[in-house]
Amino acid sequence: MPKIAERGVIMPASPIRKLAPYAEDAKRRGLKVYHLNIGQPDIATPQVAIDAVRHISDRVFEYSHSAGIESYRRKLLGYYRGLGIELTADDLLITVGGSEAIFMAMTVCLNPGDEILVPEPFYANYNGFAAEAEVVIRPVKSTIENDFALPPMAEFEKLLTPRTKAIFICNPNNPTGYLYSKEELGQLRDIVKKHNLYLFSDEVYREFCYDGHKQFSVLRLEGVEDNVVMIDSVSKRYSMCGVRLGTLVSRNKKVIAAALKMAQARLSPPYLAQVAAEAALDTPQSYFDEVHDEYARRRNCIVGALNRIAGVYCPMPKGAFYATVKLPIDDCERFAQWLLEEFSFEGQTVMVSPATGFYATEGLGRDEVRIAYVINQHDLLAAARCLEEALKIYPGRTNK
Repeated sequence: MPKIAERGVIMPASPIRKLAPYAEDAKRRGLKVYHLNIGQPDIATPQVAIDAVRHISDRVFEYSHSAGIESYRRKLLGYYRGLGIELTADDLLITVGGSEAIFMAMTVCLNPGDEILVPEPFYANYNGFAAEAEVVIRPVKSTIENDFALPPMAEFEKLLTPRTKAIFICNPNNPTGYLYSKEELGQLRDIVKKHNLYLFSDEVYREFCYDGHKQFSVLRLEGVEDNVVMIDSVSKRYSMCGVRLGTLVSRNKKVIAAALKMAQARLSPPYLAQVAAEAALDTPQSYFDEVHDEYARRRNCIVGALNRIAGVYCPMPKGAFYATVKLPIDDCERFAQWLLEEFSFEGQTVMVSPATGFYATEGLGRDEVRIAYVINQHDLLAAARCLEEALKIYPGRTNK
């Protein structure tokens, strides 16, 4: 039998999805499983997007331009202008989800063996994209003790090598919900400019900021216009994860030109997804206000419930719809599997994401899990009760 290539061997499995078979088995045994493991919103997709697809009049679903339908790209300019970001249609490349935008950014900006500095914990699939692009992630440690604030610039400086070519952030952050401030981004701008690095920024959760906070985009930083590459997506903003449509944004013309050649090789982004996304730009502000307020209530509900459990600490997220939670357990992967295989409370159990998958440093995150508060408040409280009961009897509970 022929061997699998090394790239296929080292490609990491998703820590978010690899427990799915255990959840399926639990459901077959009759248990109700509360899914706190994945950022799949239960919020309805905007009706304008659904109607646009439902009433499409095209007789042929053609290839679009490899960079995306021009009318969609031009309409996106108005969306970004509303955020204080001035762009041209040539600064945008429509991608197959934010995932393709990340892969393109890594591939066209870095050579195999080049290094990216990423504050950890970070979105687990960055590891997969890095493996595909044959680049190396160097983690910069942030901790739950200070609610995952941006590490000091001295920590970034210590990790710089001749192979360092980029810094990568997610703002608001997945998996922690931390929101980087304008001042913190200014510090990153200075180090990026000093060492002539790329600054990649995953900003797909910008609409989800709480307590009066607002997201400040890296595209508004001055003096590093050619260094900045921003990743965007419609998945969370419009609760349209399944349409798989994102955007690569940069004022660096060479980056977009190189990415366009990759886009030409895959022909075009999905046509129907672009129809839905272009229509979604007409979503009324009332939709976003309702969604924002609902997530804020869910956040307050689950964070409050978790922090009332003995031995548990959950920082209050400022953005996104995730939280990283510290638990009195020996091993989060063992605990997450045990919840699905061996535990039940009143016919229910919980699925969480082990936090070790969001760290690159071996041994970190073993007593942490990521939760996504994307289910209703009643179910969130039931899930928290399940966790409380589970921690009372989990055989690997610690005395923390």
